[in-house]
Amino acid sequence: MSGWLVTLLVVVALLLLAWLAMTANRLDRLHVRTDAAWAALDAALARRAVVVRAVAAAGCLDQSAADELRAAAERAERAKRPDRESTENELGRRLSTVDRAALPVALAAELTDAEQRVVIARRVHSDAVRDTLAQRRRRIVRWLRLSGTAPRPEYLEIAEPGEPGSAPTPRPSARVVLRDVDGRVLLFHGHDPAQPSDTFWFTVGGGVEPGEDLRAAAARELQEETGLVVAPGDLIGPVWRRRVVFSFDGRSYDGEEWFFLAERVPPSTTVDTSGFQEVERDTVDRHRWWTRDELAATEEKVYPVQLAELLPDLDRDWDGEIRVIR
Repeated sequence: MSGWLVTLLVVVALLLLAWLAMTANRLDRLHVRTDAAWAALDAALARRAVVVRAVAAAGCLDQSAADELRAAAERAERAKRPDRESTENELGRRLSTVDRAALPVALAAELTDAEQRVVIARRVHSDAVRDTLAQRRRRIVRWLRLSGTAPRPEYLEIAEPGEPGSAPTPRPSARVVLRDVDGRVLLFHGHDPAQPSDTFWFTVGGGVEPGEDLRAAAARELQEETGLVVAPGDLIGPVWRRRVVFSFDGRSYDGEEWFFLAERVPPSTTVDTSGFQEVERDTVDRHRWWTRDELAATEEKVYPVQLAELLPDLDRDWDGEIRVIR
């Protein structure tokens, strides 16, 4: 081998090592940024809880409402990370019913400030998590395991407060876990119109119309979003129930989701999305079938959060129990 070729290979190897070192350092900085953003969000949530307890103790609320508000704040303060979303959203729901005009001006202002600091801290944290996950998804990072032992960062899914005194809009929905003969599940990929960079994967389904039966709503949504016609009575479940407070297009919703199972779809089935409503056409950009292993390995945001760990349960006959999930 000629000397110039050896030199070239050495230079290429050094450049590659330098690039890998830069990539690993960038990933490390992103993890540090995410940790710092979480610490700031945790502090903002803690301050909100303190202010809420002051509101409950101010003597301006009905005693029962004050006790419930104080208890919600204490549950949020004590909650471990897996329960943090539900307890913080419960606190947010109770705060939305507080009449701010009945509070002393200074206390009302402090409460508003505490809520807005949570909003800002959550957005900063979400941006940090998004950027870190995007870096971790790169093939070279996954192949060479440049993430090391750093745990995968997670979003904190809490709804942003609406107008003071306005509660999130109740939204019951029927969803369908649609699986093919190989056990893969169909998911759509979309985004929040108010935050186009906030993308996520989700199951088939949508809101239940007034007076509509849950099972009938699930069958209707399945047909509208995929073109598949399944009799309501052929759906299994509801197998899961999920309570979530979320924001979409600038509005807050108090969602209660009921999941049904439809399976044994042939792998050659064409998914027809021509029945999408306008908002779905504007916000959903693609769909794909996922295996359980792919869901467990992905760095992308998937709802429900526990989908990968829940799928094996569906391989057994349903026992009639509705499982509460995240």
